Formats: sequence, C-alpha cells, structure tokens
Amino acid sequence: MNRSPELPELPDLPELPELPEEELPPGRHRLLKEHLMSEIRQDDSAPAPATRGKWLRPALAAAAVATAAVVTVVLLPSSGDGGTSTRPPSRATVALLEDIALAAEHQDGYGDIRDDQFVYVDSKVSWAQYEEGEKTKIPPLHRLETWHSVDGTRVGLVRETGRGQWKTETDPRPGQAGYEVSTNYRHLATLPTDPDEMYDWLRETAPKYSGQETNQAMFVLVNDLIRDAIVPPEQSAALYRAVARIPGVTVVENAVDAAGRKGVAITRDDPDNPTRDEWIFDKETHEFLGERSVATEDYSDVKEGTVTSNTAVLHRAVVDEAGQRP
Repeated sequence: MNRSPELPELPDLPELPELPEEELPPGRHRLLKEHLMSEIRQDDSAPAPATRGKWLRPALAAAAVATAAVVTVVLLPSSGDGGTSTRPPSRATVALLEDIALAAEHQDGYGDIRDDQFVYVDSKVSWAQYEEGEKTKIPPLHRLETWHSVDGTRVGLVRETGRGQWKTETDPRPGQAGYEVSTNYRHLATLPTDPDEMYDWLRETAPKYSGQETNQAMFVLVNDLIRDAIVPPEQSAALYRAVARIPGVTVVENAVDAAGRKGVAITRDDPDNPTRDEWIFDKETHEFLGERSVATEDYSDVKEGTVTSNTAVLHRAVVDEAGQRP
C-alpha cells in the first residue's frame, strides 16, 4: 500500500460541479496512457475527448469497450525478432521482481471489503496532450482522484484538477466484452494465483484488447491492472512473477516518480513505438510508487528523453461512497 508518512498532506480540492452527461470523457479510457505517434492514426469517425488529438499510441482498450468511443488504429510495423524487446530478463531483473512479488504478497490488508464500497486512489499525474497541427503540450503535474466500485456494479467518480469531476460507467459484467480486463477488486480476486497460470492468462487475454506485439500487450495490461486499483496480495504477487518471464523486461536502477520519490524501475522498450514504459518501486519496501513513459528517440516534436506520461500513487484506500476521502 502507498501510505508514505513523509509525503505532505495534499489540500482538499473544492467540490466541483459535475460535467453534463453528454460532455463526459469516456470513463476509464481517459485514464489510459495515450501517446502521439505520427505513424498511428485514429479513425476520424470515432469521437475523441477534448484532451486528445487524432494521433494516438495504441493503448489497451480495456475501458473503451465499456463506452461508446471505439478507437481504430493503424499500427507501426513491429521491430521484428531482434533488439532488446526479445531478450529474456536478466537474473538481476528476475530477482528484483521476486522481491517485489514478496512485498506484494505480504502487504497489509484493507480489512473486510464489501461489494458496495469503493477503491479510492489519490495520484499526481501528467499526460502529454496532442492536437493535430499543434505542438505537444506537457501539462504540470496535478491531482487525480478516482473512486472505482469494488464489484464494478456501481457508478464511480473521477476528480482531476483543471478538468472537474465526472462519473464513470459500471464495469462490464461476466460474458460482456471487456470483463476479462476489468480492474474492480472482485474481478481481480478471480485471477490466477499461480505465476505460470497468470502468465498464460496474460498471454491469452492481452492481445484481445491491444493491437500491439504480444509481449508488450502483456506488459501494458499488467500496468493497467496495478495502476489505479487494489489487487489482492496473491494475484499481485503472481502478476509480478509472470512479468519476470516476459522478454525485454529490464531494470533502471535510479528512477524518480512524479512525487519526487527515488526508486528502482521495471521497464520495457515498446517495440512498436519509440517509448519506454517504467514502473517505479521503492528500493527498500518494493512498494509500487508510480509509472512513467519516456521517449526513446525523437519523433514529431517530442525529443528523446521527454517524459510523456508521469504518475505517482500517493494513497490507496477503501471507502464507503464515491467522492468520500479516507
């Protein structure tokens, strides 16, 4: 759990008016990382939220399936079988992921969690904003709060500084498209606890919801499951042990999250895009701190080394109502 006592208490945001129903961003799809790639085009017929242009990195569409916004992309050709994306993880990488898995396995619990409760996540975030014909904008880090239904059957809430607040749709139900990658606590508790079975589940499931190369789709799916949710300890540990088998996964020894906390990162270069995805963990406790994406070469007006998405998870909790702070 991310309950770091040394972090300063964030001031309460003023209560914000709800956005009109027709202006709501498409649920959690807004929360997925979206990166500009000049070779990747969104279908002009698909509606897009105001924060997003027509050029997108292919992102896992776990939330899009639960909304009216359907994104169609044309992918860059894969980089093939060569390069860092096909190398097996080093012993040091596997050892670090085992330490992370052990920490996840022994994390403090949240007590008895009821179906009518909500998972609250308080974060600092910044995502690059792209508009066709405009320069890329990297907004300042700002506060994002999310409330997601424990069992996925209740309407959630998002508050984001500068954008206001909006309700999120309920999750897909069993048998509906997108249910497999729902991030509500009850669904995550049904995932495999055996690392081999979890690896097989990721390999089978991730390509269904991503146009990317299979190993990258698996890596992105794990990120989407752990970023703004509470994953039960056994499933969380199995996820990290499964990641230790994904080719191309490596370590960056010195990484800093959006809150300025120093840590170590589990990373993977995206073979379809000039981007490196990083998950940042505390070096001592091995708790998840946040994630970021970094440009690995120049593209469009983005320079190599630019951080195009940046998040720091400051607090997770279980609360009784959407909008309630712990």
